[in-house]
This record gives sequence, structure tokens and C-alpha cells, in this order.
Amino acid sequence: MLDRWFHLAENHTTIQREALGGLTTFFTLSYIIFMQPALLSVAGMDMGAVMAATCIASAFSCLIMGLYANYPIALAPGVGLNVFFTFTVCVGMEVPWQAALGAVFISGLLFVSLTALGLRRMIMNIIPQSMKIAIGAGIGLMISLLGFQWGGVVVDDQAVLIGIGRLTSPSVLVSGIGLITAIVLLALEVRSAILIGMAVSTFAGLYSGMFTYQGVFAAPPSLAPTFLQMDPLAALKMGFISIIFVFFIVDLFDTIGTLVGVAELGGFMKEGELPRANQALFADAAGTTLGAMLGTSTVTSYVESSAGISSGARTGLASVVTAILFIAALFLSPLVKMLGSGVESVSGATVYPAIAPALIIVGYLMIRSVKMIPWDDITEAMPAFLTIVMIAFSFSITEGIAFGFISYTLLKSVTGKFRDIHPLMAILSVIFVFRYFFMTI
Repeated sequence: MLDRWFHLAENHTTIQREALGGLTTFFTLSYIIFMQPALLSVAGMDMGAVMAATCIASAFSCLIMGLYANYPIALAPGVGLNVFFTFTVCVGMEVPWQAALGAVFISGLLFVSLTALGLRRMIMNIIPQSMKIAIGAGIGLMISLLGFQWGGVVVDDQAVLIGIGRLTSPSVLVSGIGLITAIVLLALEVRSAILIGMAVSTFAGLYSGMFTYQGVFAAPPSLAPTFLQMDPLAALKMGFISIIFVFFIVDLFDTIGTLVGVAELGGFMKEGELPRANQALFADAAGTTLGAMLGTSTVTSYVESSAGISSGARTGLASVVTAILFIAALFLSPLVKMLGSGVESVSGATVYPAIAPALIIVGYLMIRSVKMIPWDDITEAMPAFLTIVMIAFSFSITEGIAFGFISYTLLKSVTGKFRDIHPLMAILSVIFVFRYFFMTI
């Protein structure tokens, strides 16, 4: 039955190989189970409910990917969009998390609709490749900055905004030992390097008395504090067009970029096209919609799926195994509570030393793509550069995209390269200009 459904023989794989691939992928990306509640709790959301929502939405998305699209690609709430959700929307703009979830829900419905119509690939033509790369790299730099802040490595500085913290402080030492462990394991090509790094920081925190042991297993936490609490009407009333646009665009690029990259690794591409692309894209669309209803941020495909593919996974059976493990992880809430409870650093700031190594490593993985930007062409490179630095320096994906769009349209126009500008991108650039103009009057 499994062979008929997943075409195991046709893909030259076995049940054992798929199970190992699904297990490898899960352990490679399972850091999100601990990171997501810690991040969204800063926005005022219940940690236990967020953890349950994360596990269920991830499992649901993986099942769709496995059973419907038949690809060994795992999905979970995206790192970067969860930072945008928490720090830009909820904290920076002082938007209630219910309204922010409403914006995620609307973007999810847009994903479902456009996927059903086969339009998501067409939308990719709006933004040039250099800008797509820059958005991902900028998010990576922003995530790394947050990781260094949560580790206590960088602190507030009245003269230059940020400065170096006290490197011998307990939080820096605890996060540092985990980061060094993860970096060394990455160099040795250990698949679960991020998770092991977090584990080392956790043990160091327990040994030093920074963390309080609360157990490992418990009954799954209640979804009640976040279930169906999203408020899409509030999102529409508050004029969340730009926020919905960011959720939509970033996930669109992230998912398609990940699908193409992972598909190339697994040999799934056929003459430059990904078979069953719409089915694969539907997985994150449905997962995002359900995730908002349950109480978590945008769901996307994970590049960590390449770890499972490198272990031999070739079919959706691996994704089904990953989904089962996400459900099993529901019983790890005491660990989530321990890791997600911030501690006070010597500077008086709240830090999360066990989560910090994961953020820094993920930032590194995301920023590596800058090598594909054509740096010799200033009309491509300068907008990409502005996108990257403005996402990180303003701690806002929206501002980075705005600076990138405006500068790209301007430079291409003054150099006569009008054909490089998609009409919709030009319109959005004008809208961004007027947005800044009205912000200053």
C-alpha cells in the first residue's frame, strides 16, 4: 500500500530510508518547537498554546506535503516572519497579537486562492532575482542581530545605539558555548547541529543555575488561549495592507526558493520545472491558514529538509514521518517552558541564552545567498544592499522592501532600463514614496 501511494520503488527508495530521512529532517528543524513559543510570547501570547499550535500546524502541513504532493519537504512556522510578527507588528507598531494573527490568516487565504488559480508562480516575476535574494539575506541579518541580543553579546549603547556586552557574563557564556558547539558540528556536517547547540546551552544553563528544571514530558498544553483568537476584521480596519503584503511576499519567496533549492538537491526537477508544484505550494498555504486559526505565525517550507534528502528520503513518506514526530513533540511542553522563560542579564535586559544560538546559526544560513547578487551591476546591487541593511538596521522587513523597491525603480529608470521594471513593482514603489511623504507631514 505504501509503495503504491508514495511510489517507493519508482523513486528507488525504501520504507526504512524514508523513515530515517523524516527523522533526520525533524531533528534538524525541531528547534522551531522551542524558538516559536519564546518569540511569540514576547507579543503577549501564551507559550503553551503557541507550542501546541506550532506542532499541529507543522504536522498538518507536512501531511499535506507528504500525502498530496509526495515530496520529502517539511514545513513549520518560518523564522524571520515570526520575528516580523512579534517585533515589528506587535511590539513596534503596538498591534494586538489577535489582529496580527488576522493579517496572517488573510495572507493564508490569499495563498490558497492564488495557488488554486496557479498564479503564485506568476507573482514571482514581479520582483527581480537580486531583490528576492536580498530579502532573505536581510531577514537573516536581522535574525542574527536578535540572536546576539538574546545571548547578551550586544547591548544598548546610548552613543551608537548598540555595543558589545560583557563577554564574561553568565548569559554570554551559556549562549556562547552552545553557539560554538553548533558551529563546530556544522563544520563537521552533523545534521542536528542547531538542536545540539541549543541542548548544550540548556545543560550549561541548568548547571549554572540560570534555568530551573521543570521536567521533560507532560500532557499537551491547551490551545484555548489562542484558538480562533485571530481577528481578520481588525486587521482590515487597521489598514494592514502593507503588513499583509509583507507576510504574503516573504513567504511566497521563501517557499518557492526553498522548494526549488531542495528539489534540485533531490533530483525532483524535470526540465526546469517542479512536478506537482501547485500541490506543494498548497501545503504552506493551508498550513498558514490553519496556523493562524490555531495561534501561530506564517508556515513555510524549510530548507532543513535537505538534511533528510541527503539521508536518502525521496518521497512524501518522509514528510509523514516528520508530521508524526511533530505530534509526539506536543508532550515536551516542560522543556519549552524552561527554554522560553527569559532571564535577566547583567545589563538588566531579558535574554534567552538557550534560543540565541539557533537564531544566529539560522541567520548565517540565510545570508549565504548574497553571493548570487550581481554586485558589479549597481542597478541590481545597490537596491539589494539597501534592502539587506534596512531590514536589519530598521528591524523591519517592510522598510527594507520599501527602500529596495524605490531604489531599484529609480536606478533602472535613470539608466534607461525600463524593461527590467515590472509595472506592478513601479506602482508599489510610488505607493511606498507617498507612504514616507505622508509619514513626515
